[in-house]
Parts: sequence; structure tokens; C-alpha cells
Amino acid sequence: MDNTDHKLISALRHDARASLSDLAGLLGLSRATIRARIDKLRASGDILGFTVVLRDDAVRDPVRGLMMIGIDGRGTDRILRQLSGFPEVRGLYATNGRWDVIAELGAPTLEALDEVLSRIRRLDGIATSETSLLLSTRKSSRS
Repeated sequence: MDNTDHKLISALRHDARASLSDLAGLLGLSRATIRARIDKLRASGDILGFTVVLRDDAVRDPVRGLMMIGIDGRGTDRILRQLSGFPEVRGLYATNGRWDVIAELGAPTLEALDEVLSRIRRLDGIATSETSLLLSTRKSSRS
């Protein structure tokens, strides 16, 4: 990807529904060039797809947090399967360093988040955890 592709992706992240004409005007390129670059980025797998963010998606989780999890032994695959079944788990991320997994959590209240944290901590194989609440969103590709 070159600098123009990066600018195009940035514009699409801001508004994935922007017309080819609007994107062309913004980037100083022709509509045909914009279409060809988007097609190339999709074909290469750099762009996997486009999505819609609903108002309900943005307000669904008034309480959000990141739970960093340390796992005993070789139980990571089993714990990932278990965590995938929790409706409050919005994302699971493998990581390096001190933590084995980071779970992105969402809940309607602090009490509900506390309850899911307790359930996760009781899973066999969870050695340690640390949770940080997300206070505000400064930038997100989801909203």
C-alpha cells in the first residue's frame, strides 16, 4: 500500500458510504482510479469488508472494560472457547508480555460487569487478571 491507499482507507473509515465522486474529490483522483484502488485493496485482502454501526450498537454497552487475563499452563484454547460463550465478551485478543489474553467486555451496569468479571475469574485455569474500565471513546472505527 502506498500513501494514497492509506489516505483512501482513512477516508473510508470516516465514511464508508462516501461516493466515488466524493472520495475522488477529496483525494484529487479520478473516480475510475478510486474504484480501481478499492477493488485492488479488496482483492489483496487489505479491505475485508464494510459495515454499518447502528445507534443501538453505540449505546448497547454503557459500561465497557478490558480484562487482561493470565492463564495457567496450556489451557488457552479451552479458556478462549469458554470466553467466546459469554454474551458480555465483545472481543478476544491474543497478546504477548505479561498477559495471555485480553477480553473486551460490555455490560449495561457496573454491577453486571462485576458479575461477569467474577464468573470469568472462577474459570479453571485463569491464574490472574486485571481489568481497566473504558471511560470515554476518543476514536473508534465502530462509531
